[in-house]
Amino acid sequence: MAYSCVTVSGLARPTATEPRTCRRNFSTGAPLRSAITLPVSARPLVGTARQLRCSVQAVAPADATTFDFMAYLTDRAKLMEVELDKSIPEHYPEVISGSMRYALLGGGKRVRPALCLAACELVGGTVEMAIPTACALEMIHTMSLIHDDLPAMDNDDFRRGKPTVHKVYGDDMAILSGDAMLTRAFEYIARETTGVPAERVLKVVADVAKAVGSEGLVGGQAVDIQSENAGEATSLETLEYIHAHKTGALLEAAVVSGATLAGAAEEELEKLRIFSQNIGLAFQVIDDILDVTKTTEELGKTAAKDLAADKTTYPKLFGIEKSQQIADELVAEAKEQLSGYPAEKAAPLLAIADFIVKRQN
Repeated sequence: MAYSCVTVSGLARPTATEPRTCRRNFSTGAPLRSAITLPVSARPLVGTARQLRCSVQAVAPADATTFDFMAYLTDRAKLMEVELDKSIPEHYPEVISGSMRYALLGGGKRVRPALCLAACELVGGTVEMAIPTACALEMIHTMSLIHDDLPAMDNDDFRRGKPTVHKVYGDDMAILSGDAMLTRAFEYIARETTGVPAERVLKVVADVAKAVGSEGLVGGQAVDIQSENAGEATSLETLEYIHAHKTGALLEAAVVSGATLAGAAEEELEKLRIFSQNIGLAFQVIDDILDVTKTTEELGKTAAKDLAADKTTYPKLFGIEKSQQIADELVAEAKEQLSGYPAEKAAPLLAIADFIVKRQN
């Protein structure tokens, strides 16, 4: 990639005039502010780890102003590959454990685990506290990809540069492996988390469950399918709902659960919710841009699918340049939420936010 080292600079408030409320706190249902600033004419009319394993090592930022993010992300990804490999051992029936491992260990940026670990360390926790939840979040994310790729959903043949699970194991086993991955995730948090008070673990289980259910990821997917089949243009409000729930809810859960495990106060959790909701929507805006600007080989999945399906996306509504500006504004406001933390503690989350808008796949 072109950016091997991210400079964490001062936080500047975007030149916004009137951010509007559109997304919700997935824990309480209360509305939170969006960083998107649009002209009035463009707005919608309606409003486990067991005992610490030798593979678990904290990655300490060397310097807050020249934080080597790619080295950090590489180290975190290596750590997660080891931990994920342990999280789902091979067992009978091999067709299920094999399909689960095929999907889970198939590569990926591991952004959600990285967010969880970084948020835990931000508020004084340790990597060991959060490893089981980080693994569980990646299991849930992988489940969503397995199901999303099915013929009845997005009908995609490639994911992370290789054939999707249903192309290798069949639709039936893909559905079952996704189901097994989801249930394994919650078992893993509950069974493998150590050194954390039980009430914190229980809260994490509840928050993650809500983020993936009918008021979170599943709800966003349902609205996305309905909108695609409606035969009419999707409103900006509906598009934001889809992105904030289908993608953003699990990113929010990653950040908030990491901080919860470390014992963050409610005021800290609220700031981290706003941070994560903004980067979550920015993540999906960039996905919309990449879908029309990158090739299948560059993305590792089928490119231009949204364009072929005539789906409403940010580039379709605003063009690529304006969509990039929206993503940049979302990330700028997200980073403001971390301004009260020591720079060396906040550096990983700030760099992840920058990575979201600079990534190329």
